[in-house]
Amino acid sequence: MTGVISLLPEHVLIPPSTGAEGLSRYLAGGGYAPVPEPDRLLDLIGAAGLRGRGGAGFPAAVKLRAVRDAPGPHVVVANGEEGEPGSVKDRWLLRHRPHAVLDGLRLAAAVTRAGRGCVYLSDDPAEQAVRRALAERPSDLPVDVVRTEHTYVAGEETAVVRRIDGGPALPTAKPPRPFESGVGGAPTLVANVETLARIALIHARPDATDLVAGAQLVTLSGAGDAALVEVPAGTHLKVLADLRGYGRAEAVLLGGLFGGLYGEGWTDLPLDHDQMRAAGGALGCGALYFTGPRDCPLAVAVEAVSYLAAQSARQCGVCVSGTGALADTLAAVARGEAGDDAVGKLRRWSEQLPGRGACGLLDAAARIAGTLLTHFPDRIDTHHRPGCPACAGAAPEDGRRFTVPVP
Repeated sequence: MTGVISLLPEHVLIPPSTGAEGLSRYLAGGGYAPVPEPDRLLDLIGAAGLRGRGGAGFPAAVKLRAVRDAPGPHVVVANGEEGEPGSVKDRWLLRHRPHAVLDGLRLAAAVTRAGRGCVYLSDDPAEQAVRRALAERPSDLPVDVVRTEHTYVAGEETAVVRRIDGGPALPTAKPPRPFESGVGGAPTLVANVETLARIALIHARPDATDLVAGAQLVTLSGAGDAALVEVPAGTHLKVLADLRGYGRAEAVLLGGLFGGLYGEGWTDLPLDHDQMRAAGGALGCGALYFTGPRDCPLAVAVEAVSYLAAQSARQCGVCVSGTGALADTLAAVARGEAGDDAVGKLRRWSEQLPGRGACGLLDAAARIAGTLLTHFPDRIDTHHRPGCPACAGAAPEDGRRFTVPVP
């Protein structure tokens, strides 16, 4: 069972009522207000310190300015393709608050002086909700709804551009990045749907800018019930774990599959990109998986890296070989069949592989292996012989352990 909860002092993206938000309710909250001074809105977004919610946490105002200042016609894209199996926030927003996303897309177009918009997604209910919202309030901005296949890499920004242009949803080498040359060769803003919804609320409620910009949608999962929760900036993981009965977890997998495994001390980690990065992890899309009493961190790592290896776009030789080697070696360690050089190989790969693929998939696999070695070296030592029941057959490629249903 998946719950939807707000821990904010007032409702922001998670409303008090359930069900999809229609146009009348959205207008009553100040939605679709005119934009007399787009540059002033851009300054407000920058002053609020709004960061993108797609995973990297890049400052939203910097990205908007880069597209605005590039020559030629511009395009804006609402990226709702949620590749992380443990995240539900983007599909939930598109299904339940499509007007907030479309309003944010309209505002991003005004700021960047874009003449075309796209909503990019793979989820049927989300597409239906977006099309209903567009029918309720036709946009002055031409907006296309573009479908893609649901894969781990389909939401990467160059894969988004490639698919909208009619190709496969696979990443391309960088540079150029989309803000330089994107859809149809035009400078393109590819923005996560939560980022756009927060831009819309900043415009509608300038009195609550800091609250709106700092809050975060996070997906919590583990052995018990999963939940989508909106939390204030800097909320510690212990608060979230206690909320769903995960407070005694031995480890937490951060940022979906992107942020690595964290062991002792995870309760002190705040939901903050910079502090998590300094601690050797990553916040990513805000999805958190808490291990249960029967979970072995090694088994969690094996399943996560095996899933990533299976999801490789198979375009970069280093990604195919690197993720495969990481997955095979971790699985051998879990079975008690690894050689004496396994730990040395895993450590070397975790240090040398990041940054060598066209997207972040290889980085994610390497980070999981590296953080496993950092936080659970004793578990590696105890798997020299077979016998860990949690690790028996612990390499399914479908990511079932981490998959969360959309509430």
